[in-house]
Amino acid sequence: MTETATLITQLRVLAQLTRTEAQVARLRVTQANTDDVRDDLRQNAADADVRAARIVGTLNDLGALPDPVTPLIGRVATLVRGAVEQTQPLDEALLGDLALEHQLRDRARYVAALAEAADLPAVQALAADLEAAHTETVHWLTRVLTDLAGGHAALNASPLQQVAAQVTRAANSPARPALDAAAATVSHTLSHAVDRTAGTVTDAAGQVADTAVSAVSTGRDVAARTVDQVTRLLPGTEAPDTDDAPGSDTEPVAPPISGFADLPPHVAVAALRALDNFRDVAAMLEFEQSHGNRPGVVAAARLRATAVRR
Repeated sequence: MTETATLITQLRVLAQLTRTEAQVARLRVTQANTDDVRDDLRQNAADADVRAARIVGTLNDLGALPDPVTPLIGRVATLVRGAVEQTQPLDEALLGDLALEHQLRDRARYVAALAEAADLPAVQALAADLEAAHTETVHWLTRVLTDLAGGHAALNASPLQQVAAQVTRAANSPARPALDAAAATVSHTLSHAVDRTAGTVTDAAGQVADTAVSAVSTGRDVAARTVDQVTRLLPGTEAPDTDDAPGSDTEPVAPPISGFADLPPHVAVAALRALDNFRDVAAMLEFEQSHGNRPGVVAAARLRATAVRR
């Protein structure tokens, strides 16, 4: 009985992950470079749908109660995953796909062991088919990554993934101007993309989707804090000394940019980049830290202060 209960739990997880696998394959279709790759991805998505249906059928045969909540959560999680992966370069997103396939294959092997212990040959046969399918997909993704490393990409990076790749290259390069430009661009572009994704999630899943919106917003804050940390760690990007900035030892004065606290983050970043005077940028940094303290805006202010100080 214990083996059967555990088996049902694992099959439900497999069904949810398999639905995610199908959605990821459909997302990748839009990034395919050739018709052959598009056909492969469409077939992968269709095969994943069939596998998910087989798993659900097996759960019914085992007498598992219907689970209407898990599929909904799975769809929301897929939307959140799609938003978060857009903050990564294409190779990192593909490595995430590969990790998903490895997890599916390992869980299929575990299900096979549980089915053997529970003397359920039909479930063993299903697990063997799942393991074979995921092994094949692991090999396919490995080839795609190998081709990408060799400069023959089967998939195109999305616009946001291209920006993320630029930020990654800049963060690992001694060339500061590239990081300055890329950080401001990713702050602007990511803000719009996450807002659009949040709207889609709300339409798709009601109250459960509201939780996903919070997760997406948290992801955006984490991304902004990452840019902030990068600026702190790179040589010559320490926070500017604001002791000589306006208002440092006196009552606060109006910031150089009127209404700055009410500006959307991407507009605030663009306004900061228009400043050419270090004292003005330092004053804006001090103002932002004492008011909204938005991570992306603070990071952009530090970057701009470093640029105009030279």
